[in-house]
Amino acid sequence: MSTVSTLPASGGRRGAEIMTAALRSEGVRVIFGHPGGAILPFYDALHDETGIRHILVRHEQSAAHAADGYARMSGAVGVCVATSGPGATNLVTGLATAYMDGVPVVAITGQVPRPVQGTDAFQETDVLGITLPITKHGFMVERVEDLDLTVREAFRIARRGRPGPVLIDVPKDVLLATTHLPGRDAADTPAGKEGRARRPRPQRIASWVDGGVLTTTGAAIAAAARLVRGAQRPVLLVGHGVVRGAVAEAVKELVDATGLPVVTTLLARDGFPPEHPLALGMAGMHGSVAANQALQRADMVVGLGARFDDRVTGDVARFAPSARIVHFDIDARILGRTVQPCVAVVGDLRETFPSFARALRGLRVAKWWTSPASGSPASGPTPGPAADSQWSGSAPLDGRTAARLLADAVRATEGVVVTDVGQHQMWLAQELLDVSPGSHLTSGGLGTMGYALPAAIGATVACPGRAVWVVAGDGGFQMSVQELATVADERLSLRIAVMNNGALGMVRQWQHRVYGGRYVASRLSGPDLLRLAEAYGIEGRVAHTTRDLQDALRAAHHAAGPMVLDIRIPVQDEVFPMLPPGAALHELIAAPPRTVAGTGD
Repeated sequence: MSTVSTLPASGGRRGAEIMTAALRSEGVRVIFGHPGGAILPFYDALHDETGIRHILVRHEQSAAHAADGYARMSGAVGVCVATSGPGATNLVTGLATAYMDGVPVVAITGQVPRPVQGTDAFQETDVLGITLPITKHGFMVERVEDLDLTVREAFRIARRGRPGPVLIDVPKDVLLATTHLPGRDAADTPAGKEGRARRPRPQRIASWVDGGVLTTTGAAIAAAARLVRGAQRPVLLVGHGVVRGAVAEAVKELVDATGLPVVTTLLARDGFPPEHPLALGMAGMHGSVAANQALQRADMVVGLGARFDDRVTGDVARFAPSARIVHFDIDARILGRTVQPCVAVVGDLRETFPSFARALRGLRVAKWWTSPASGSPASGPTPGPAADSQWSGSAPLDGRTAARLLADAVRATEGVVVTDVGQHQMWLAQELLDVSPGSHLTSGGLGTMGYALPAAIGATVACPGRAVWVVAGDGGFQMSVQELATVADERLSLRIAVMNNGALGMVRQWQHRVYGGRYVASRLSGPDLLRLAEAYGIEGRVAHTTRDLQDALRAAHHAAGPMVLDIRIPVQDEVFPMLPPGAALHELIAAPPRTVAGTGD
């Protein structure tokens, strides 16, 4: 048997070795990926690299989601790796997910050698062009001397401002090329100058008052505080930036001192305690009645790290019709994109929020809002522990009962919950209680089915001492079910709960409520989840009743390894409240109408 050596014959260091060293110098300790021909020199360099752990996923999209989950949980930059062609294109959905939710990820892709580029070579794709709209920046490394500098710059961009994904595309011949200079001093070389020319232009970081009069950040903060002090019905809208900016505790202190009511976005369910007496719940399409009514009645809305996207605002033209808007955000491009603020404060909340809080010292807000009322059909669901007298027994499960029991289990284990996208995602968000910042991970902006399982793999690797729960629907779970092999290989003690209704539940709900019961392609078959789990060497439980689920959750809590819970719920279950398409927030449907055309399945 003969072998072909890829070691340099004339001394120096290979590009692949420079890249692994550069990653290590950036603090990278784990990467998620899948090898292939063009990226294989990098994998060869990993053979002798003891400081970086590589986790093999079964699909490249899962590598991007796992890096995303790792970044959200650890606060560090997540790293994913794929080869050229289909490997690189399979990363696209995961990178778009990270881009929409502001998650720092660096993706490294192999590329075909430079001499054959442009010839439609085997597995050649223009991955830079493909990912241009869904990354903060992309690099094609043309010279081995530029590798180290490029890695440093990629990590800097991923972290800077509003975090997000950055792509590094490296031709195979550059990974194999050798140099005696790793590139740390290459800033003044022609390649270094070219690299500077390719960097994105710096954003114009400027705050403004009265819809466009530029001012200093300090003056804008003072103006924002004056407006809040003069308001009769102010409300805080807490967004994901509060979690990413690590100011959740400071926000709670302000609320405790002033009495300001709080509404959260989906991505900020862990940004303010849902059980707090001034928490009105989640805003938007499946938010609480109290939260949506407060936004519509307010005369002042202060957005903290929130994008004011359409799922939160409903009909933008009728959003908060009597309110002036103050918007704090790190990304100047977001300000004024959907709603027009009268004061915009640009900057990291870690730097801007303390000054705002100090400017509101002594303020006390008189109650003007309607608090969520437990059990009131007009208020929507109210989070609360699942009392045994109400919930335990042999009655068949429904979606909300299952979600409440799961939320209780997350709370009891002081765990992290990673949800997929669909009805279960909304039920869990509505039912969560007592979650610490960074404990609720989900795909908010892109709404990516298949996100939960691989993202939870990344979260578990980032915090091996915490209980991590996956909650997915049977549709999303089947989009990344192959990662059970990764869970088994890495011996990750994930608790994987599948809300199984034999349908694409949210699609079916819309077909029921909006399209007159005309069901097309929303029924879903699937494998026996217990036998599937067993095939991967993973324990499984099935739950048909509340007692079944309580027993299964206790078993999962004490399990030494991973466990799959097959939670059977009726296909007819729906998520309420619900905002119809094109409606304003005050037009929220709190409970299902008694009769709707086409209720049959």
